[in-house]
Amino acid sequence: MRRLFPVTDETAARAAGGADVAHGAPGAEGTPGHGVAGALVDREWSLAELAAAYAYPEPAPGAPRPWLRANMVSSLDGAAQHEGHSQPISSAADMRIFGTLRALADVVVVGAETVRQEGYRPARARAEFAQARAAAGQGPAPAVAVVTASLELDFSLPLFTSPLVPTLLLTGAAAAPDRVAAAEKAGARVVVAGEGAGVDPVRAVRALAGLGHTRLLTEGGPRLLGQLIAADVLDELCLTLSPTLTAGSAQRIAGGPPVAVPHRFELVSLLEEDGFLFGRYRRS
Repeated sequence: MRRLFPVTDETAARAAGGADVAHGAPGAEGTPGHGVAGALVDREWSLAELAAAYAYPEPAPGAPRPWLRANMVSSLDGAAQHEGHSQPISSAADMRIFGTLRALADVVVVGAETVRQEGYRPARARAEFAQARAAAGQGPAPAVAVVTASLELDFSLPLFTSPLVPTLLLTGAAAAPDRVAAAEKAGARVVVAGEGAGVDPVRAVRALAGLGHTRLLTEGGPRLLGQLIAADVLDELCLTLSPTLTAGSAQRIAGGPPVAVPHRFELVSLLEEDGFLFGRYRRS
């Protein structure tokens, strides 16, 4: 993996001066692959290095503000899936980043349809991140929060029968009482985050923050991501651009109606491995 961006003035000057930059040493700021020096070095980063590269912003003094990031993968022609699944357009490096982002999060927010299609399982504890999570006041693994209006889910799945922390179900106040009872009987925690049958993204973020979950990660699917974008609650997008072409009619990474004015995000980091680009964008 190589860091293509950011590039610092210092390392650019060193490269222009003819210094030996293809040596595998840390870049100008001591971070892996930093600047031009690091950009010329292609090696597998450790999980600790990835965690440093994708660290959540430091919270401001006082009550921490929730920070919602999304992690999605897209083919070159804009497909978020192939034959209903994201795995065919993913890679080993993409999965390392996927696991790292989960390990940094308090909670993983996901749509009910994605749970059904992808066979979602509970997040697992990772020994490599145990010390860092404990130091950050986090449990052994992030909770999974499923956004569902109907609560029509298979409660015999491991997501409900064997999570390290109880699975959360974000739903509306009009959810069917029998489905709420079935979910709670299965061990899930039902969180009301909407007045009617659906979920209000703003209320969902606030509700999760109220439970102490301020480092939020969503993995889609496209319909949920579109709702989060429309509600203007998304702070960051981690986007893997897969060097694949799929054609067909697969969804984009975000669906739903367009926003009135496109939301502008800025590029803060860009990594590369085997032709895959791993971009990190924050709201401007």
